[in-house]
Amino acid sequence: INHYSSIMLFLLGLKRQRAKLGLQYCASLDTLVLTERGANVERLLLQLCAIKNGTIRVTIDELQPKKTRYKVADVLVKEPVYEQLRIELKRAESVSLTWGAGQHRCVVSASPFCLEVLCDEEVVVTLNPKGRLCFETLQDPERYLETNPLGLWKETFRQFTDIKANGPSSVGVDFSLHGFVNAYGLPEHADALQLKDTSDGEPYRLYNLDVFGYKIGSRMGLYGSVPLLLAHKAERTLGMFWLNASETLVDLQYSKQEETKVSPQTDVSWVSESGQIDCFVLLGPSPADVFSQYAQLTGYQALPPLFSLGYHQCRWSYQDENDVKAVDDGFDRHDIPYDVIWLDIEHTEGKRYFTWDSKLFPNPVDMQLRLQKKKRKLVVISDPHIKADPDWPFFCAARDGGHFVKDRNGDDYHGRCWPDDSCYLDFSSSRTRSWYANQFSFDKYEGSTESLFVWNDMNEPSVFNGPELTMQKDAVHCGGWEHREMHNLYGFFQHLATFEGLINRSGGLERPFVLSRSFFAGSQRVGAIWTGDNLATWEYLKISIPMLLSLSITGLHFCGADVGGFMLDPSPELLVRWYQAGALQPFFRGHSARYTKRREPWLIEDEVTLAVRSAIQERYFLLPYWYTLFHQAHTSALPPMRPLWVEFPKETETFTVDNQYMIGSALLACPVTDPGVSEVKILLPGSTEVRFKLNSLLDHLYCRGGTVIPRRTDCGSCTADLQQQPFSLTVALDSKGNAEGVLYLDDGHSFSYRDKKQFCLRNFTMHSGKITSSIKGRIKADVILHLSLYISVLIQFPSHSAAAGNSNVTFQFEEEEAMLTLTDLDLDIHTDWEIRI
Repeated sequence: INHYSSIMLFLLGLKRQRAKLGLQYCASLDTLVLTERGANVERLLLQLCAIKNGTIRVTIDELQPKKTRYKVADVLVKEPVYEQLRIELKRAESVSLTWGAGQHRCVVSASPFCLEVLCDEEVVVTLNPKGRLCFETLQDPERYLETNPLGLWKETFRQFTDIKANGPSSVGVDFSLHGFVNAYGLPEHADALQLKDTSDGEPYRLYNLDVFGYKIGSRMGLYGSVPLLLAHKAERTLGMFWLNASETLVDLQYSKQEETKVSPQTDVSWVSESGQIDCFVLLGPSPADVFSQYAQLTGYQALPPLFSLGYHQCRWSYQDENDVKAVDDGFDRHDIPYDVIWLDIEHTEGKRYFTWDSKLFPNPVDMQLRLQKKKRKLVVISDPHIKADPDWPFFCAARDGGHFVKDRNGDDYHGRCWPDDSCYLDFSSSRTRSWYANQFSFDKYEGSTESLFVWNDMNEPSVFNGPELTMQKDAVHCGGWEHREMHNLYGFFQHLATFEGLINRSGGLERPFVLSRSFFAGSQRVGAIWTGDNLATWEYLKISIPMLLSLSITGLHFCGADVGGFMLDPSPELLVRWYQAGALQPFFRGHSARYTKRREPWLIEDEVTLAVRSAIQERYFLLPYWYTLFHQAHTSALPPMRPLWVEFPKETETFTVDNQYMIGSALLACPVTDPGVSEVKILLPGSTEVRFKLNSLLDHLYCRGGTVIPRRTDCGSCTADLQQQPFSLTVALDSKGNAEGVLYLDDGHSFSYRDKKQFCLRNFTMHSGKITSSIKGRIKADVILHLSLYISVLIQFPSHSAAAGNSNVTFQFEEEEAMLTLTDLDLDIHTDWEIRI
């Protein structure tokens, strides 16, 4: 036993030859190999590590593998920093270990093997309590096939044959989470926020697939996967991160106290097709602690450029340059702000990415310059499949450079997608990622400018003639690894390569924006994701909220759903309600398929245009708050969009709510997701807290007492216009007359906030009738903070106001609304100040 940064134990799997029983593993605590007559003994190596941030890591691998098993690469931002483990007590049948200040303890039992994790002497997690640890060791094909059928090495699905080069290699183990009966996470599924009991036989599947019009309420795999499960109870939040990128099934069973006779618990079983067992238990204890522990492993949310938090207008597909100009002008003509217009696959020459259709888009640079003059951006699509055209230099360069995935025979893998016959770039190779990233440079991507950004679609990967519309599992990647080992990483790797390409394009100065449909743990480091091909029905609007909440609590904070629904035509009422919901979600994009009716906001009814304009304008008014929340996500891993239980962790009635949510800690949103609704029932948690209806263009948006919310007083035509608009602060007092909040500012587009510390973080506090503001950081400019203050619920009528050298400030008090308004306060952004009331 190594009792410094980890312990390593042999696990002995004993399988009766005649009884055909499953393996039962025992821990050899003294590292001696115990054998038993008449049994096959399989030796595994368990490594237990304590990470300094309050996390336990358990890895299990073959002790002497015939071939190295795949280990997930590039997801962890770095090797964790480990704490020293100390042996507290060692017996023949168990060993007890502790670390840090001693509040955490691990007990490893020998026979049968299990591992208990205790926090403050309370058992919170048990590994292998039901003995479901499984580990199929790699076999020698020739020797194995002498005594075993071929079926385990070769499977047939419809017309597809899957040859397992290394034989069956599944791994899995079960856990009991003690005291927990609410579990969340495991995206992506079109299902409720709270994970369901899977005793009915259908586990949650993590396997990235192109699912056109996915089924609501299903546990089938969708476009992306994050193998992170969270459990919550009033006293503690717990996380479990299963670092495996092969197809994974997760079973859950909730047991109430009367069933366990001790305490309620959640039993979780993980099974993956291949790879190692590499599991991190995040011990919390608070939701914020778990978010931070996970981010320290896989990375924090990238701070997006400000424009990307505005409204995006997309369609499959805008027809030509004149169409783009008409849509752009239409937003201005109808006084609707927006920041980005998008082009789908039809903008290319025969669906060859990095090209332009010369007839439809003959002057792409001029088109982008017109948008630039209005300070707007263009996003174009770039999918991972490459048209197999020997006359296309891009294809030839990828082929000759060895950048394509191979089939099991060593030839370039071919599949059908939008261009028909295609090859697929092998983004698992760092060399290929570097080559692909270089294709975004201005000298290679003709017709691109600094205002062009990128959309990665179809990157599960989607293969129209493949099993389940994806790549065969026996395709081969760089290093000889089968696709089955890393399937769920494919989209993440393309996302990463595109992100790096846009950074390199600017010489490392500018923040990129890249949207990806497929994702994995760590995708938050490189951009935004969305929920894929939804339908224009009320059910899909309703399910978008729990889907986005599940993504948010598993690190993917910059997420959204296609506003209006991608397929079918929404009714005017549904379209309005979807815009009202989308304006209150992190990524805000309207998108539709080419066979649906055009739905730019001014093409329907005047009432619809007015309502959509109001929803989008409210998004822009609130952008200072949204941008501040994304800075918090970038630095502390707190999700901007969060379930109620994150803010109210002890209130059990919030644990299953997924039709309303918090935007940061200050705003409560409850979008309308049903037709013909005139009133909505809302849960207002916090029995002693004060709530206010926010002065907003949107209904069902509430402000929490004790908070300060920064806003802009005008929305302009795009986010760049906001830089010139005054701020307002909504100060919502709690029952004691206090409030606090924060505003984050930087240039909105570069890495200067990180590399040159050019940012401004203003804290606002109101206490005893006095508002004070202090600053951290500095912006490279002389900025005047032109403020309007709205102070809700004053205890008494104010007699006067004074601010920052002005002995008196003009104010207006609305007694009926209990609202004090102070306007035209010009305050230096770099100076601390106070206002006395």
